Amino acid sequence: MIRRNCISIYIKAVKKLPIFLGIVLLWIPLNQVNAQSLDLITTKNVTFKSEGVNLAGTIYEPKHSHAALVIVHGSGQEPRMTKFAELLAKNGISVLTYDKRGVGESGGIYAGPEVGTNNISSFNLNLLAKDASAAVNTLHQKNKNIPIGLVGFSQAGWIIPIAANKNPLVEYMVLFSCPTIATLEQLRFQFYTNGNTDFWENHTEAEAREHIKNDPDRYQFTSTNPNIALSTLSIPGLWLFGGKDIQIPVGLCIENLNTLKVNGKPFEYTLFSTLGHNTAFTNNTMPVDISIHWIKQKSLIIKNNKLKE
Repeated sequence: MIRRNCISIYIKAVKKLPIFLGIVLLWIPLNQVNAQSLDLITTKNVTFKSEGVNLAGTIYEPKHSHAALVIVHGSGQEPRMTKFAELLAKNGISVLTYDKRGVGESGGIYAGPEVGTNNISSFNLNLLAKDASAAVNTLHQKNKNIPIGLVGFSQAGWIIPIAANKNPLVEYMVLFSCPTIATLEQLRFQFYTNGNTDFWENHTEAEAREHIKNDPDRYQFTSTNPNIALSTLSIPGLWLFGGKDIQIPVGLCIENLNTLKVNGKPFEYTLFSTLGHNTAFTNNTMPVDISIHWIKQKSLIIKNNKLKE
């Protein structure tokens, strides 16, 4: 349900795309964004230690930096996300992106479906959160005067709140298609949809919730509930959802966010009703455009508040 303090964003180029917002943005037209040339962006390969292994990544530093971000992967054997980092850097955001543990040039052991292991066990999620926290510490050393946050995708919805809860350097977070439900609940939903892209054409929200509530668990591991960490955070957060997502139950995730918002948490969200799970990397650039504007706004507010202290 749309909250009364929400506003709609009107852009002629995409006015036929249904968007529901739980955020308020001081909108800057996209053609007024002063994107920086790649020639003005410096890159530096770095290594940093986390839980006894060396992780390898790259820092992207624009000439005029407004904010800083560490990119947190989704599930899968993900190397550093160079194209996304370049896009953020061109928009005045310093970025550290790194090869996931056990992938590319990073040490350690990768845990995930490709090698037949459970990659959303509590142990693995906490380990990946420690990696993200170590990356934050590394990027912070590069420039200690700009706000630093975490941006991530899908599985990062469980990782980012843990990392932000443990590392006070994290001052904001952006989460694309990230769950606000427990890991076992997500699995029940994912098994129910079974990769069927037409799932929402043939099922109702009520049916999905009933299944999530009552379906027996196929795995017996300690479930991770991100709301435990989120309930202790006071930093701004932005979630970007696709209404046709078949990996996470978006309606339930938004309901959990609204409960946190009612309890005073500075969390916001956008729902793109025609998009699926992949909200960040589609032909529709609005989710990423909105997140960049939001990051710049929040960073400016954080910097101004620090000047007043």
